[in-house]
Amino acid sequence: MARKYFGTDGIRGATNLSPMTAAMAMKVGMAAGAHFQRGDHRHRVVIGKDTRLSGYMLENALVAGFTSVGMDVVLVGPMPTPAVAMLTHSMRADMGVMISASHNPYADNGIKLFGPDGFKLSDEDELAIEALIDGEVPLAPSAEIGRARRVEDARGRYIHFAKSTFPEDLTLDGLKIVIDCANGAAYQVAPSALWELGAEVIAIGVTPNGKNINDGVGSTAPETLCETVVASGAHIGIALDGDADRLIVVDEQGKVVDGDQLMATIAGGWARQGRLAGGGLVATVMSNLGLERHLSAQGLGLIRTAVGDRYVLEKMRSSGYNVGGEQSGHIILSDYATTGDGLVAALQVLAELVRAGAPASEVLHRFDPLPQLLKNVRFKGGKPLEDPRVKQVIAAAEAELDGKGRLVIRASGTEPVIRVMAEGDDRDQVEAVVDRICDVVREAAA
Repeated sequence: MARKYFGTDGIRGATNLSPMTAAMAMKVGMAAGAHFQRGDHRHRVVIGKDTRLSGYMLENALVAGFTSVGMDVVLVGPMPTPAVAMLTHSMRADMGVMISASHNPYADNGIKLFGPDGFKLSDEDELAIEALIDGEVPLAPSAEIGRARRVEDARGRYIHFAKSTFPEDLTLDGLKIVIDCANGAAYQVAPSALWELGAEVIAIGVTPNGKNINDGVGSTAPETLCETVVASGAHIGIALDGDADRLIVVDEQGKVVDGDQLMATIAGGWARQGRLAGGGLVATVMSNLGLERHLSAQGLGLIRTAVGDRYVLEKMRSSGYNVGGEQSGHIILSDYATTGDGLVAALQVLAELVRAGAPASEVLHRFDPLPQLLKNVRFKGGKPLEDPRVKQVIAAAEAELDGKGRLVIRASGTEPVIRVMAEGDDRDQVEAVVDRICDVVREAAA
């Protein structure tokens, strides 16, 4: 059954437009609260958010929804998504909520839900909650309405956890690190954790004002980070996204290192230490073919999934892998976390850098990626991928690339765009294929 409100990463949209309204947030709180009230104990939900202006509105609406059905609320304020997942589990809460639209601009927002184990919800849970959103949820008797309280030491708890994932025999002494927090959820915790581990920290993207999250900073806009790393003579730069579950790195020369290279770095290091489970890693169909070839040369495998870190995690859990992620920088290290964690992944990368005692440009560029091009075509409605003209041009492109590359066409699960990606040994051929498909998709979407 198709989901009505939930996409690949929770519910997301432009604020004050359906479905991302205060009224909907309250309904989500009521529905999710009712769904997760199992057993006869006092029920609890942990709610965190990033730094968007609309976070105040949605937080209050969610509190109203949860408390109205008898669930107590723990508010932790601006915190990374993985911190909310961790705190949900450590506080023995029945569920967790993160208010964030991740790397999207400030005008968007979203609601991500976690179960009591800190993992994102299953399709079955999301469908059950959707049914309750559209139905009638019984309210709690007056004497059983929930209470809300704010936990002031949540940041310190997460910093302690993140530091505990860094090898005890290593420090960051002598490393100059630029950290870009995207004016988002990690603007306080990430610089603090790196400083406490001994690094000289230069922090950018740490002055949120409600409207500047992901605005020219963060993992989707690394230009400022690149310039700052070179200008300051830093050893490495680290960029997180708005909710800090995504990581991109910049080497000392100002060159961007994407999630594929970072996964290769971590997996290779863990394999040498005998820590890598599953004999390889899990990535999506968007990961570069160069990663697959690199791993194969080391005797390691690559399992591909549909796009979305939830699908990567599902495969990791079902098949016994402990490293997985996406080219975009969502990296899941299941030894430590139940979801992507940009700071924890960065600490594993930094551990490899310290052990190697070599420049980041030598340590982190593990393979030469094949020419790959991704373009987005925005559409207002309908289903462009079902148009016969689009199907025809895709089939022709697949035949042309057969044996020489790959083609991935998909509708985004978080915004109204069609993503067209191709890769292969011939850059000119890849560009021609992508442009040809995009032109036809635009015609179909007009």
